[in-house]
Amino acid sequence: MHNLSKKLFVLAGETSGDLHAGLVIKALKEQQPDIEVFGVGGEQLKKAGVKLLYETHQINFMGFVEVAKHFFFLKKVISTIKKTIQSEKPDAALLIDYPGMNLIIAEFLHQQNIPVIYYIAPQVWAWKEKRVQKIKTYVSRLLIVFLFEEEFFKTRGVKAEFVGHPIIEELEDVSFESEQDFREKNTIMPHEKIIGVLPGSRTQELDRIYPEMLKALKLLQQTYSVKLLLGKAPNLPNERYEKFHQEYGIQPTIVSGYETMKYSDVVLVTSGTATLETLYFGTPMVVLYKTNWLNYEIGKRLVKIGKFALANIVSKGLNGEDKLVPELLQDEISAERVVKEVSDLLDNQTLYRSVQDQLLDAKTLLGEKKPSREVTKVLMEVLNHRPNH
Repeated sequence: MHNLSKKLFVLAGETSGDLHAGLVIKALKEQQPDIEVFGVGGEQLKKAGVKLLYETHQINFMGFVEVAKHFFFLKKVISTIKKTIQSEKPDAALLIDYPGMNLIIAEFLHQQNIPVIYYIAPQVWAWKEKRVQKIKTYVSRLLIVFLFEEEFFKTRGVKAEFVGHPIIEELEDVSFESEQDFREKNTIMPHEKIIGVLPGSRTQELDRIYPEMLKALKLLQQTYSVKLLLGKAPNLPNERYEKFHQEYGIQPTIVSGYETMKYSDVVLVTSGTATLETLYFGTPMVVLYKTNWLNYEIGKRLVKIGKFALANIVSKGLNGEDKLVPELLQDEISAERVVKEVSDLLDNQTLYRSVQDQLLDAKTLLGEKKPSREVTKVLMEVLNHRPNH
């Protein structure tokens, strides 16, 4: 008797990837309830009933230095994954973002004749363009979340399918109270401006960027009547933030990341997906990014586009140096510089509105599709196209 139920391998190496993958597996199981899914992920994949070999938090290292430090552990992870794939023989694999590991696994899957569906393409348009060749060779279906990537891949001989951006789907399901209720609940006066901070979800980012944000907030409090919001990352405990609050003598109101994006007048945000989510709400922002100098020196030589915030790339396109929102990188980050950028926005209503409008225009470029549905469609095609073992 052949086992007729299908098997899928999935790999999401980061918190955001786990969230995106979780929605897909949930949608897939509605269509194909008896499918077996195993792989690497976090809370959301666990909730969706995926058997995890490793959890996201065990392998989520940022930057060249961190990865090098954990080299032997990561080698072991990759070898365990390969062995499990060999013994389980999945019918297909779904890889989400996280190119450092996923392209190694994609090559292995390809050798095993297992079709690879890659959801959220590596950002090869920004750096490491030679990865395009690997994608071309090892990936059966490339599913992209930015429209501009379609053209980029097409000119390099790779067919990419636009499935919409997952944040659109994730944010559609979040319900918010009215601004008035939010202000009342958090005792924010009508005349007070709300400044939000989103220092990122990795401890390395927090340690490098949050102090600079707090110094800037202190200065802003001297000039403006402001209420400070901290969008807390769900994976970090309050204590991680508290030590900074004590050190700088500042106490923001702790709310969710989405509330920070929605209700703030201006947000200070660490570069990453959060800049896109802030764009979704049309909230003007100042983007900051700081890594250790070695990562920066290596990265600087590799990155080939003139901007790094996704909000700027989506709103202004890949080419050219145009920026809609200010970006401060490494040594450009200083409390004074941040204050200047925020003041420009708060003091100039025309500029403020224009930035707001352009952000909301750019939001339409993220599309209307529900990626979990689109990705599931592709998975079903690939899975049911394959003969059972």
